[in-house]
Amino acid sequence: MTEHDGFRVEHAADRGVATITLDVPGKYNRVSMNARDELRATFEELDRDGSVRFVVLRGAGDAFTAGGDIPGFLQRSAWDVSRLADNVAAPERCSKPVIAALRGYCFGVGLELALACDFRIAADDLELAFPEVTIGMIPGSGGTQRLARLVGLGRAKDIVMRGRRVSAEEALALGLVTEVVPIAELDGAVDRVLDDLARLSPLALAMAKRVLNQAYEGPLAQGLELEGLAYGLLQQTHDFREGVESFIEKRSPEFTGE
Repeated sequence: MTEHDGFRVEHAADRGVATITLDVPGKYNRVSMNARDELRATFEELDRDGSVRFVVLRGAGDAFTAGGDIPGFLQRSAWDVSRLADNVAAPERCSKPVIAALRGYCFGVGLELALACDFRIAADDLELAFPEVTIGMIPGSGGTQRLARLVGLGRAKDIVMRGRRVSAEEALALGLVTEVVPIAELDGAVDRVLDDLARLSPLALAMAKRVLNQAYEGPLAQGLELEGLAYGLLQQTHDFREGVESFIEKRSPEFTGE
């Protein structure tokens, strides 16, 4: 286990899973300015680690995180805070699947981090919010942009400009989370996703994530071109040949990531 500023990283080597746990007792796992820098470095390190196939991001105790360290914003320059999205986008840039396990409060930068993850599994006590407007600010780490792209401009304005809280049930209806389960079943739900992903080709998963992320904001023709190029690359891999042969032979594939 490795300790950082407000979070820790644990490895389950037998499953290829690295778990990042936000952990600041008494402060609802607040994310400091330094923690943002360290989270970016951590995701980049895990991306380079060949023993890690998946990353889980969660919060200790009863909350994911209630947000950032508000006084810390006054201790950084305007230039620094204008570039906060670079750090928070680290889960999105990571080539490996990243799962956010959400419960309790998921506010501010916590929601921005969650939106940068690939899967968001929620406990039924989850509350999502961008409360920045209540202190004369706006979400500044990618929140306005990712939210609008996920739920549409009108709904994003309703959430951001009113600073209102979104329940787990509403979040599921809006497509902000992929699954809602009772609190006691959150770990099991995350494990089910990990088990599903573990049976698949690491190369195919990485390529799917890259194509989806890169083509999401571009024109259809550009997305189709990128998809086609990725398809052609994967067609030359061992994993694809193994997938085809195992299908023909009616057996489970043994993917190697090559």
